[in-house]
Amino acid sequence: MSTDQPPPGERPEDDPFLKKPQEPTPPSGGSPYGSPPPGPPPPGGPGGPGGPGSPGGGGYPPGGGGYPPPPPPYNGSGDPYGGGGGYGMPDPLAGMPPLADFFKRLVARVIDVIIVAVPLFLIQLAFGTKRYMVETNRGEDISEVITRSYSGSGLIMTLISIVAYIGYDWWFTHKNGQTIGKKAMGLRVAMLNDGSVPQSSPALARAAVLWLPTLICCFCLWPIALVISILVDKPYKQGLHDKVGRTVVVQSTT
Repeated sequence: MSTDQPPPGERPEDDPFLKKPQEPTPPSGGSPYGSPPPGPPPPGGPGGPGGPGSPGGGGYPPGGGGYPPPPPPYNGSGDPYGGGGGYGMPDPLAGMPPLADFFKRLVARVIDVIIVAVPLFLIQLAFGTKRYMVETNRGEDISEVITRSYSGSGLIMTLISIVAYIGYDWWFTHKNGQTIGKKAMGLRVAMLNDGSVPQSSPALARAAVLWLPTLICCFCLWPIALVISILVDKPYKQGLHDKVGRTVVVQSTT
């Protein structure tokens, strides 16, 4: 379960996505453990006839003055893992739109990749650069292949790609929480703790985790790892990049 929340940051008062923080509410009667039932204490109960705290009552220590019974688990519902995040705390997503559908997130990401990849392909075509050089020579060690792959024009194109992909995602995420793909699919990125648009630092961290492994070494494996992390995460559907940025992807109301 993803329960990590970032410390609340100061956001402009006109942020349309900022939700009002909710105060913890006691389960009943203003007491964090609930109120006792009306009427006199039951026989054998705390303070009741024959119970702990009554003259000659049982309990430990003997002779009265026994310890009170333990409080109900956490949220007063009898379920230590039930609603609201435990300890009477509200759900961080309360007051926010529903979480984004995975298929919509996937389509939005494909749109964003196409938007960035097409200009990069045209640049590579115009200058004749090779980002990846996978051909091997007879007797050549794998380390030599990697060295050639990230040297000369291949290295330059890799650096340009890193700046393009990370810069694109960072700019739109911290601007209004919506890349072009997310806007087309009616989605946005929001901070988990208050629903606001991510500031520059979490947006940059999120973009770096999203793109760096893919562009440097794990072109096929890293996107698969991100997809799996979104599908298995409960209850906030956070990918690895969302966990670093402490964000969620929700449906947009604008």
